[in-house]
Amino acid sequence: MNRKVLLVFLYSYALVFSVAKAIRFPNSWSKAHWMLDYRFGFIKRGLAGEIFGLFFQKNEFNIVLISSVILAILYILLVVIAVKETYRNTQDTIRKTIFYLIFFLSQYMVFSAHLIGYLDHIIFLLTILAVQLITHKKILLASLLMAISIFVHEISFFLMFPICFFAVVVNEIPDGQFSLKNSFTKDLLKKTGLLLLLPVIATAGILVYQELYGHDYHSVLFHYLKHIEFVGNKVAGSVSGAYTGKFSEYLADEGPHFFQRVFRSKASIMDGTPILFLLYTVYNISRKDIYLFLLLAAITLFPLLLHAIAWDTYRIWTFPYMVLFLGFWILSSRFKYQTYSSQKISLFEIIICVISILLVAFVPNILMDDEIERFSLLEKSLIMLPVFGVLYYVKASEKVS
Repeated sequence: MNRKVLLVFLYSYALVFSVAKAIRFPNSWSKAHWMLDYRFGFIKRGLAGEIFGLFFQKNEFNIVLISSVILAILYILLVVIAVKETYRNTQDTIRKTIFYLIFFLSQYMVFSAHLIGYLDHIIFLLTILAVQLITHKKILLASLLMAISIFVHEISFFLMFPICFFAVVVNEIPDGQFSLKNSFTKDLLKKTGLLLLLPVIATAGILVYQELYGHDYHSVLFHYLKHIEFVGNKVAGSVSGAYTGKFSEYLADEGPHFFQRVFRSKASIMDGTPILFLLYTVYNISRKDIYLFLLLAAITLFPLLLHAIAWDTYRIWTFPYMVLFLGFWILSSRFKYQTYSSQKISLFEIIICVISILLVAFVPNILMDDEIERFSLLEKSLIMLPVFGVLYYVKASEKVS
């Protein structure tokens, strides 16, 4: 069988398995976001609802439709990128296959389906587009897209900005010459400034506006949302609070829990172990430059700072998977002629790999709204049998070639 076809099957199969664990219709929280726009004046996160209202009637069916289309486009792009990058260079195929397999089995994929309708998915789609623009030297357009993304959701600052900065660094610094000294060249600083100027201004503007005027709209947003049949009073109150609360209040309320959420929560093991293994895998695949790798590691873990201002611990822990996926894509696209490491997989790698697969594929995720995953341990074991079979075939065929 053609190995590319086999990879498409493997990644798609893992993706469908992860999605099937927790897929549902958009919940009331996400539907309420799509109902909000600028009808009462400027509010943060209002842009997506405003654009949505220009093209569609705002009802439950259309929200489900647009949410499904956005998620489907994101999934297709992820599979296409994974298959393309796996075979960009034929060496070390097994490590790249393991990297992408764990990603498609990861908690990010489970939560992306479980939280269908959330604005995070738009941010990652915009991030993929921005990285493409940066790759084609259209930094100003990428900067404009980043600024726009802030008006979709301020989480862009943590998810989109760092990885776009990484794309500029990787694409502008000569092959194999990244260092702290090269980071401060006039040309790189100029392009970094061009990339970040508009987004930083947009972020600062929303931050200041929220501190000064955010609470002014709480009552009007609450009364608007509570009269929407599929939202209700409870969700109307929480969404109104999320849209009008001050960032300083978020930090005061959630900041004291930061250390526990990052280092002492269940997710610290359940997500932290696979994420660290994926970072180690990236290092083994492209031993390009230790400084470049450390920059990618810092950017991968940067979204964990959200624990200081938000309470949804398990959702936040899923973001590093996606950021690392994008970072590896940027690296492998830029250094397509590099010689990948051809070292044999060590016993240590095998052990951590097995542990990581067990954690992402078999350990039940703690979902929102008191929901639970669909599959039992036995069902998961049976579903995973073809995955292990394909993985063995890929490893055996690599030896032959």
